[in-house]
Amino acid sequence: QVQLVESGGGLVQPGGSLRLSCAASGSSFRINVMSWYRQAPGKERELVAVITSGGTTTYADSVKGRFTISRENAKNTVYLQMNSLKPEDTAVYYCQVVTTRIYWGQGTQVTVSS
Repeated sequence: QVQLVESGGGLVQPGGSLRLSCAASGSSFRINVMSWYRQAPGKERELVAVITSGGTTTYADSVKGRFTISRENAKNTVYLQMNSLKPEDTAVYYCQVVTTRIYWGQGTQVTVSS
């Protein structure tokens, strides 16, 4: 079993930055893919960014050039650096970790508003 703890959400003005973290813990496991998703009110959950165990990254078109996903394997932690935030980035952000199963974090609210 793997537990995920997210942190770093909050309220930020347009153009600002936030850094989300998601730390995995539990019994012996090997993490393959780590991802960030988001879900805005009234919308479906969407993929934001993915990073493989080898460090290959993929981004949604809407965040390319503004968001950066990274991981620290020794700490089983994935990060999402979000710059130049826009009001349309407002959502609950979820991390997802894939081992032999798929695990989700509890979600952290990001609100971009003046």
